Amino acid sequence: MSNLESNIYEKATFAGGCFWCMVSPFEELPGIIKVVSGYTGGHTVNPTYEEVCTHTTGHVEAVQITYDPNVFPYDKLLELFWQQIDPTDAGGQFHDRGSSYGTAIFYHNEEQHVKAEQSKLDLELSQRFDQPIVTPILPASQFYEAEEYHQGYHKKNPGHYKRYRKGSGREDYIETHWATPVDKHELKQRLSPIQYAVTQENGTEPPFQNEFWDHHGSGIYVDIVSGEALFSSLDKFDSGCGWPSFTRPLREYTVREKTDSSHFMIRTEVRSKEADSHLGHVFNDGPDPTGLRYCINSAALRFISFEKLEEEGYAEYRVLFQ
Repeated sequence: MSNLESNIYEKATFAGGCFWCMVSPFEELPGIIKVVSGYTGGHTVNPTYEEVCTHTTGHVEAVQITYDPNVFPYDKLLELFWQQIDPTDAGGQFHDRGSSYGTAIFYHNEEQHVKAEQSKLDLELSQRFDQPIVTPILPASQFYEAEEYHQGYHKKNPGHYKRYRKGSGREDYIETHWATPVDKHELKQRLSPIQYAVTQENGTEPPFQNEFWDHHGSGIYVDIVSGEALFSSLDKFDSGCGWPSFTRPLREYTVREKTDSSHFMIRTEVRSKEADSHLGHVFNDGPDPTGLRYCINSAALRFISFEKLEEEGYAEYRVLFQ
């Protein structure tokens, strides 16, 4: 990292329970330089995973994020952090119990401190949770990088990671508490008949007779219901199926997958995380680098061109196309 870059980049440190689950929500975002799993907040030097798991070192599992605040500001990191945890649990996170699995925001300067306190207050005032918010906001201390086998665990062991994330209760909790409430009556007024049928009734539009199957503009595709950023034109390819096809979503957890046994077939359905909109299906017949084909209905999407990203409130994604 050059001296110029080191002057531009900042660090953010968050504890959210098992650090395996705290990397992927951040690392694929524009402006995120790296996300490292480690230990912090305790009284021992160079702790090991085994030592931290005894809950006697004072350390918590945490992630330290190096980011460009001009691309992805700290406020948005805070917002995303809250959406990964149960901030009302003082005894751990989900099925992981003990002090080393506690939550915390570790601020690196006074500006971060002020913003963290405000974000916590905003969350309390939102009344999203029935119980008090107990996540502490603490000054950052020495951060110790975790063992190599913990780094990028979700990529090294994707099968086990997905089973763990689901089995721990984290995934269901996040979906329950952070899904965007949908007013069906309002949607019927706002969406076209095909948009409503696809997103709310799991419908499918005709192949080759939809807006984006042969669309080649540079930009991002967002959920027609919530506006959540879902896919990038950089990952779009011509699969010949007659629907927009992508090798991957913008971020892994902007979409969620579930088994679909309708029409006498077993498929993997793709839904948006925030609005729970039906988007389409994902198949294992795509090109490199993922080998996946996200086959998505145009009616579930709205396209925002590169030129209009800032105007539409998606300025952080401009860096993807520069």
